[in-house]
Amino acid sequence: MTAKPKIFDAHHHLWSLTACHYPWLMARGARRFFGDPTPIQRDYLIDEFMGDAADFELVGSTHIQVGTKEEDAVIETKWLQDVNSRSGGIPTAIVAFADLRRPDLDQLLSAHSASAAFRGVRQIVGRHPSEDGKAGTAALLDDPRFLRGLKLLERRKLTFDLQLTENQYWGALRLFGHSPELKTSLCHFASPWDLSKDGFGRWREAMRAFSELPQMSIKFSGFGMFKPDWTIDDVKPYVDTALELFGPKRCMTGSNFPVDKLYGGYERIWRAVDALITDSSARDRVAIENAVDFYSAPLAASRSKSVRSARAPSRMKA
Repeated sequence: MTAKPKIFDAHHHLWSLTACHYPWLMARGARRFFGDPTPIQRDYLIDEFMGDAADFELVGSTHIQVGTKEEDAVIETKWLQDVNSRSGGIPTAIVAFADLRRPDLDQLLSAHSASAAFRGVRQIVGRHPSEDGKAGTAALLDDPRFLRGLKLLERRKLTFDLQLTENQYWGALRLFGHSPELKTSLCHFASPWDLSKDGFGRWREAMRAFSELPQMSIKFSGFGMFKPDWTIDDVKPYVDTALELFGPKRCMTGSNFPVDKLYGGYERIWRAVDALITDSSARDRVAIENAVDFYSAPLAASRSKSVRSARAPSRMKA
């Protein structure tokens, strides 16, 4: 029997509509920047995630916050810690939501830190130009409170997942230059919405600048959001450029499930990255080791233990 490939999924989501309130999952009929969310506007629990990943030996994973309402952010972290405890360690690391502008940010981070798997924060700076104006997130880069929040994460030795769009690249570069020890990961190839030749050139120029910040890593994830029918040939220039600029020690791979489940099976991006990285040591780094190092994440326990998660508990108390 051929052994399953070992992977660490550096970017995925879970959600329970009874554990937390997710406004975007309740907005039936509202098209999102990544397409029609209708098929995933339902519970997506650990059993389904593990089933989606059944062709791999999942030795660890990072759960990225997924749009709960703000007052449910700590509830989400507690729920995920409970999932971790019942599943043998998946998700291995939790990246939670926190508004870095809050005056009580230090206390909020302490509340998240009560969950052992908590590792860092994602506060989305940019999703897509069609949504960012309404969300107001683009203003974060010019807000001194946001910078103070980043500095607090840095002092606490937490991580930051940076999701942004092309028009925000250079503002983010200036801002994150002030936090040289804050481990920061660019989500989803840094959201290259413009896949034209000119768009790729601008992306490459910005990625060269980001790669010069030693605390920056980049994730191979979410490509289905930009081109649902993507092929290995479509992904190749982005993977090759990231490896060239960041080096194989600062690249990670994530499924972005279940969002990318809208566009194909779980194995899709893993098979593509595996095919594009011919050096086995580099492949292992991108598949497992970099995420373990970045998130200071222990490897999960054996997958042999059962996962008791057919239904999530009702809303947990903060």
